[in-house]
Amino acid sequence: MSSKAKQTQKLLLFRLSGSRLFGLGTLKIREILPFQRLTHLPQSHRAVIGTATFRGSAVPVIDMAAAVGYPPMTQEELEQGSIIITDIQRKEIGFAVRSVNRIVETDWKSVMPPPKALGSNAFITGLLETDDEIIQLLDVELLIARVYPESLDAQEVMLTDVEGETLKELNILLVDDSVVARKQLSDVLDSKDITYHVTSNGNEAMQVLLDENRKGRPINILVSDIEMPGLDGYELAFNVRDDNALPQPYIILHTSLNSEMSLSYANQVGANEALTKFDANELLHAMLRGAQGGHQS
Repeated sequence: MSSKAKQTQKLLLFRLSGSRLFGLGTLKIREILPFQRLTHLPQSHRAVIGTATFRGSAVPVIDMAAAVGYPPMTQEELEQGSIIITDIQRKEIGFAVRSVNRIVETDWKSVMPPPKALGSNAFITGLLETDDEIIQLLDVELLIARVYPESLDAQEVMLTDVEGETLKELNILLVDDSVVARKQLSDVLDSKDITYHVTSNGNEAMQVLLDENRKGRPINILVSDIEMPGLDGYELAFNVRDDNALPQPYIILHTSLNSEMSLSYANQVGANEALTKFDANELLHAMLRGAQGGHQS
């Protein structure tokens, strides 16, 4: 495969409890701060320990250990720890961690999906072995949804009858490794009685694309996350565009990363659009753009 589709990923490694290492993609990270005095936030989730000042704005800070089920950090641990300021799904959120370890470079093909036995409530999207250690990649979308359940509330989108019927005629494929993201995507389409296929990784998505084409009903719209174990969204888009025998869908890369950061590379690998999660109105209208003459030949 051409190197054009390959993009290494940097991961920040940190600890929440004991010696176990966790990882978070650096593209989601704005800054790492030493712990600072926090302002109490009344009537907040038990894992929200206050707000920190970051570049003139108040940013909520979550005790990441408490949020994923470990014992909450003690005051002494907090004062010796760090705050990771992230930019995820259009929000700036800080995560208090016990210690920051290092940054490693990898690619998503080296990341293994978590064992199915962990179930849908595990805060893990993938596992990576590096330097004889197993790194657990955290599902921050699930974590945020647990702390802020209102973020999962269905968003009402107004469509005309013609727009609704247009979307119902499409063969749509959704791809995301996050349980939360798949539910958000599915809820939006279910609310409009729009049928679709959904998979949790790029390899499964590629198989659906090939199978649907063999059945004579090629995928028209492909909505894919970017950061996924195995075949990531960039490589999935590149593989689709590189397959001359495959009818070409309209490709929307749908990511928790800032879309401005993603758009340039998304275009390089052949995607039509890059959207930041999660705005149901933006997503459905991007699909409509694909239906209204956006298909690539």
